[in-house]
Amino acid sequence: MIGLVIDSSSQIPRDLVEQYQVEVVPITVTIDEEPFREGVDIDADAFYEMVGEPLPDIGTSQPSPGEFVEAFETLAGNGASEILCVTVADQHSGTFNSARIASDMAPVPVRLVNSGTMSFGVTACFWEAAEAIAQGASLEDAAQRAEALAPNIASTFILQSLDQVRKMGRVDIDAVAADAGIDDVGVYVTKGSDFDVAGNGSTIQELSDLMLAQVPTDVEVRTGVCLAAPEMFPYTEILEAELAERDNVLGTVRYRIGPSVAAHTGPGTAGLFWWPADSA
Repeated sequence: MIGLVIDSSSQIPRDLVEQYQVEVVPITVTIDEEPFREGVDIDADAFYEMVGEPLPDIGTSQPSPGEFVEAFETLAGNGASEILCVTVADQHSGTFNSARIASDMAPVPVRLVNSGTMSFGVTACFWEAAEAIAQGASLEDAAQRAEALAPNIASTFILQSLDQVRKMGRVDIDAVAADAGIDDVGVYVTKGSDFDVAGNGSTIQELSDLMLAQVPTDVEVRTGVCLAAPEMFPYTEILEAELAERDNVLGTVRYRIGPSVAAHTGPGTAGLFWWPADSA
């Protein structure tokens, strides 16, 4: 049996956790220096209730190697003879390195996949591998499927404020926005390590249309649409409704932006991921 591990920054939906019996290793989020393990001590709803305006001091830290070892031991104890572990990109977090250290202490062999992406993109890589395993693929074949998909995952999203992005410092958001002539709210697009601006708008419909315009219509894709803070739900509804009308979109999953991602984007974000439907 191949056991499965992912980190919580993947924003993996609960139904996928249950379907694949995956162990989710929590990212720690600090709010005014008080630590919370994502999905254990705090969920998305509780997080958004705690982070009104003005925003408190929010930070994140990667899981310890020991937390990954615990997940590996749990799976081995449940009968796994080898493990696939998919994490957020190493350029965005020390999570992959913690998993690497832990793999040397695991009771069974562990194949690590550095997804090269973040947020729901990590889940897309995991999902590709998990489906391959469900269809009889070996551990190595499944890992290679995930790694092959990773460069083809793209996302588009809006940021209602750049303050939290600036504070966390993972992206020089001011330089990106300035190049596009955007001061604050804008539609951003990522693919691999590329980060660009699609434009901006003044209404929910205009911003949603800009996001939808980034999704290709000439190839079959699968998509994941996010729900962040409750007030962002109108975006989620528009994106899901439009994607449902497109013949080339073979499936859409809703995921929740939880504390570990909202700590970097701020609560006021909305958007979606897409990836090729046939990546074999």
